[in-house]
Amino acid sequence: MAWSFRKRIKIIPGVHLNVSKSGISTSIGVRGASMTFGSSGSYLNTSIPASGISSRKRLSSSNSNSNPEIYNETLELSDNIFSSDIHEITSQDMQGIKEAIILANQQRRDLKKDLLKIQTSLNTSKLKLGLSYFLIYGLVKKNIPESIKTDIETKKEALKQTKEQIGNSFVKLDIEFDPEIMEQYKVLVEAFTKLITSQKIWDVTSAHYQDRVAARSSASTLVKKRDVRFALKSLPDIKSDFNALYFQNANGADLYFYPSFIVMYSNNTNFALIGIDEIVFSQSYVRFTETGLIPKDSKVIDRTWAKVNKNGTPDKRFKGNYQIPVVRYGEIKLRTNTGLNEEYEFSNYEFTEEFGRAFRDYQSTIKSLKYLN
Repeated sequence: MAWSFRKRIKIIPGVHLNVSKSGISTSIGVRGASMTFGSSGSYLNTSIPASGISSRKRLSSSNSNSNPEIYNETLELSDNIFSSDIHEITSQDMQGIKEAIILANQQRRDLKKDLLKIQTSLNTSKLKLGLSYFLIYGLVKKNIPESIKTDIETKKEALKQTKEQIGNSFVKLDIEFDPEIMEQYKVLVEAFTKLITSQKIWDVTSAHYQDRVAARSSASTLVKKRDVRFALKSLPDIKSDFNALYFQNANGADLYFYPSFIVMYSNNTNFALIGIDEIVFSQSYVRFTETGLIPKDSKVIDRTWAKVNKNGTPDKRFKGNYQIPVVRYGEIKLRTNTGLNEEYEFSNYEFTEEFGRAFRDYQSTIKSLKYLN
């Protein structure tokens, strides 16, 4: 009746990011075998542990000498604001990290199935043990319950090991910063920590022009937006000392900003990775004619009328015409030439401006390292 369980576990390749003045390099692999992606090209590194024998082979040359692409930021406001199909967005040099994340998730799912099987088998063995006493034969042949007890202990140990293996089925993201760049990243995180305290954060899902004269309105653009949440959190497939900057997306995949890349995450099999250097980032403010409640951390910068003339004066043809506050909100837009297209508004303009400045400074540094000769 002895029972044994052994599962062959794949070693999830770790990811090591080195962000230094000499450029950004990304190593993906395990002890003895890894791949390095950097400004000087891609390399396969192999070694025999404890032997001192190692080799390094160039896989491809870098195209870092070429100029970064110029992105077109034009947006037709008549369209809904959402990103392209997530499978079209992943950066080519991020494919290795994506495959490691997929491997971690698949292994965790397989182990959870094994866990269920072991738990079911354990419950069956416990039932058999109880029945052996209830039906008396366990008292007559004492070796039967003893064998079942041994079987139960074996399954409990397998259950424990499987739970541990599930806990280890993730990509370990190890990040090494130069001190100056680390300080810059801390400034970005601090600015984000302030930004998420904004009383209101909206995902702008659509925007289109309206004829102000025909509508007798001061607003030239009509927008639809939904409340969303920003936070410091990480993906379950990635373990790191650094939490991601999390942007909830109301009509698509959420965004997780890590130090050198962004994970656009819909679910554990449907996600994309984008280099931070590829993002076309813009931050500004909007004058919003607020007909609802004004957030406490927003500022009224002007007033208009529910019905206005072309010159901004109240249209006296409408009885009961009333004033409406014009509020200043912060705005952030994110674009890539591969199809990322997201837009957010924030009730606290000052925090939006501070985050925008910190992000541009950090991204500028990342770009200079990415395209370093």
